[in-house]
Amino acid sequence: MKYVSMAIVGLIVGILARFFYPGAVQLGWFVSIALGIGGSFIAGFIGSLFDKQPGTAIKPAGFIASILGAMLLIFLARNVFHLV
Repeated sequence: MKYVSMAIVGLIVGILARFFYPGAVQLGWFVSIALGIGGSFIAGFIGSLFDKQPGTAIKPAGFIASILGAMLLIFLARNVFHLV
């Protein structure tokens, strides 16, 4: 069940990151899920550097940071790796 909820949150984060990213981003569902999950991992890693008491609950600041992390992945995919 953990992986299903992670995929659902990743999909929501990925879609929101595509919406907020400037310009057209042509991605499929699975790539959006992967970007959302990857953005969440990036946000969690950076958040763990500042917060020494990690929790498992979804926090609003963590959700926003996940969207920003996914937008960073879109930027890297477009400009560095020329994938999208």
